[in-house]
Amino acid sequence: MQHGWNYLHGFPPNDGWCSPGYPRFIWSDVLRRRGWSMGRRDHYLIGAPWIYLLDKEPDLGRLPEDQREGTIWYPFHGWEKSSVQGDHARLAAEIREVETGPVTVCLYWLEYGDAAIRQAYKAAGFRVISHGHKGTRWDGKGRDFLRGQLKELRRHRRVASNRLGSALFYGASVGCDIAVYGDPMQYEDERPEYGGTARRMRLWPDLHGVQVDRDLAREVARSELGFEYQAGPEELRRLFGWRKARCA
Repeated sequence: MQHGWNYLHGFPPNDGWCSPGYPRFIWSDVLRRRGWSMGRRDHYLIGAPWIYLLDKEPDLGRLPEDQREGTIWYPFHGWEKSSVQGDHARLAAEIREVETGPVTVCLYWLEYGDAAIRQAYKAAGFRVISHGHKGTRWDGKGRDFLRGQLKELRRHRRVASNRLGSALFYGASVGCDIAVYGDPMQYEDERPEYGGTARRMRLWPDLHGVQVDRDLAREVARSELGFEYQAGPEELRRLFGWRKARCA
């Protein structure tokens, strides 16, 4: 299953992580078409897990509009096999110049564990949090990751980042204004297949800047998250090979 928003074909560039013949469950039709153009098959459109959370818990963390305040800011992060190169102190200073209300900086669990990175944002007067460990298929960690993220997004008026990504589309889908600005930072071994910042700017120029049209952001978010492809319970059982639970 597609892990997060992705502007290639929904998955990593190489196929070594996935056994041939396994179905690939993706969020949006543009990813399916791009995957087909690159010789990939067995794509099934089901939309993002996020849209199922909104359907199941429509009022989770919901606040009256006049009680939402400030910005939640997601710095681009690394992962377990590759760190990100960038100056967090300089980014914190730019955020302080742009944002006018209270700021929450949400760090990935790896960066949150780095005291120097946390301090760069705390020194700017920001609240610093993490949504926690993403977990794996083998442990129980991360099961409430998206629920916690939804509650945080719904308490803020804006969501911002230095790269277009999942959190911005999630926020736009629940009424946040979005912004993309600041040093986009880089992976140590960033894959050229993605096309980098130039490609993101070319495909979504109107979603970059300190102010982005709210209606446009919401429209793009609904498309990229695949709202129109949400599957029903019976369809998901068939696609995933799940059997109905039997009563004793």
